[in-house]
Amino acid sequence: MLSTLAQRQPDLTVLLENLCDPGNLGAVLRTCEAVGVGTVHLLYTIEERPRIAPRAAGSAQRWLRIQEHRSVEEAYAALRSQGMRIYATAFAVGALQPHEVDWTQPAAIVLGNENRGVSREALEAADGLLYIPMRGMVQSVNVSVAAAMLLYEAQRQRAAAGYYDAPRLPESEWRALLESWLKRERRLPPHGSATG
Repeated sequence: MLSTLAQRQPDLTVLLENLCDPGNLGAVLRTCEAVGVGTVHLLYTIEERPRIAPRAAGSAQRWLRIQEHRSVEEAYAALRSQGMRIYATAFAVGALQPHEVDWTQPAAIVLGNENRGVSREALEAADGLLYIPMRGMVQSVNVSVAAAMLLYEAQRQRAAAGYYDAPRLPESEWRALLESWLKRERRLPPHGSATG
């Protein structure tokens, strides 16, 4: 737990807009937790928020803060109040490839609905657009795969800059998070038990 907390990236996050598949939602949460993202933002303005698929999430939701928003404006204001640049995924002129972004700076990645993508409102209000180049006949990858590709490029750059070498959370937040995790662990059944 201590090692995990020491590698949390408080200025890297994901905003998921109207994802409708529980498996996709769970898989994105799992990837976020795996790269050290501590908070994931959810925005549901059309679809109802699906339940998180436990197998896809791999228990990641237990270790993440989930922050829900009611509008693009509210979500973006929350992200910008933390000094984050907002990058929305889209096939558009001027969109950047993942390696062209400086991921050592505070950043939020916006991923949209599986069929419609990111909403026009969210695209227009973003600070920049991202796309993943396709070399085959298909023109897109699954949203959870896109999240993984983008987040692992961010992790690569941050690791090279030493962002995982020393704790980046403020001490008060680090201690509060550790305490909440320890309490949560005490409530869980032992690993390998019949109920676990």
